[in-house]
Amino acid sequence: MENKNYNILLYYCYAEIIDPEAYREEHHVFCVENNIRGRIIISPEGLNGTVSGLIEDCEKYMAYIHADPRFSKTEFKVDFYDKHAFAKIHVREKPEIVHSSLRHLDPNVKTGKHLEPADFKALKDDDDVVILDVRSNYEHELGKFKNAITLDMDNFREFPEKIKALDHLKNKKILTYCTGGIKCEKASAFLLEQGFQDVYQLHGGIIKYGMEADGEDFEGKCYVFDNRLAVDVNKVNPTVISTCHVCGDISDRMVNCANSTCNIHVPICEKCGWELEGACSPECKENPEKRPYDGTGYYQKNTNGYNPYSGVFRKADTGKPKAIQHEQ
Repeated sequence: MENKNYNILLYYCYAEIIDPEAYREEHHVFCVENNIRGRIIISPEGLNGTVSGLIEDCEKYMAYIHADPRFSKTEFKVDFYDKHAFAKIHVREKPEIVHSSLRHLDPNVKTGKHLEPADFKALKDDDDVVILDVRSNYEHELGKFKNAITLDMDNFREFPEKIKALDHLKNKKILTYCTGGIKCEKASAFLLEQGFQDVYQLHGGIIKYGMEADGEDFEGKCYVFDNRLAVDVNKVNPTVISTCHVCGDISDRMVNCANSTCNIHVPICEKCGWELEGACSPECKENPEKRPYDGTGYYQKNTNGYNPYSGVFRKADTGKPKAIQHEQ
């Protein structure tokens, strides 16, 4: 871990938040004051985040979360990096901590049985087991577990409709997995609601499986929601399953299309990357909104004028909200 003085934290917690807007503001201020960056969602059903910071700052952040009785059981997936994985901090209030069409389900009441990585590894190849990837196309096309069933969906909201095709598997053991575990909480609960009898979920998701089980039989890379775009998981029998979006050659080089109006994340090989100047198609290459290409396929968002306290309010003596003024 030489020179890796930063942590990247991935976490979620289903817990009731009575006043999510007030907690959002408090949470935002704590992140700014402790140089935590990333994306955090606060909702009445809990919190969900991916953040980065210096190791000591991330330790303060984890302690801050755990000190709140509502979130004391939050489990963090901790990775090491050589810099911030985000340019800004965004703490947003939303109706759900993962966008779905399953708001009526509470994983704290009923959800699939949690499997630790070692147990998932031991069970996944049994004859009566079905491994189900609950992630979207752009994620599982980059990497997935060997023999896993994938669903043709662009976002998690489509999950209830897509599993109608799996009715014939209701007598099987269903092992669900996703990046960090959060989607499986609702996905496995919905499977149970629909009559699937024996439903499990990989606790901590692909990320924890890579850390504790060396990622064995996970094929390809894992898409992540930070500036890295994709990470290696498998230390035992790694392989590449994704193909270049342009030419079809084998490639796991994840690229953000240089055309900012397109902006899709797809695998593009080195050769096509340079030929199309970072664009995903000839049309995007000619688009006037195309950004300069430096060979990485990653584009840092413009932070000119960025104020980390933007959107934060505190009550003045009058009781009315007053925007925090802070020098940029």
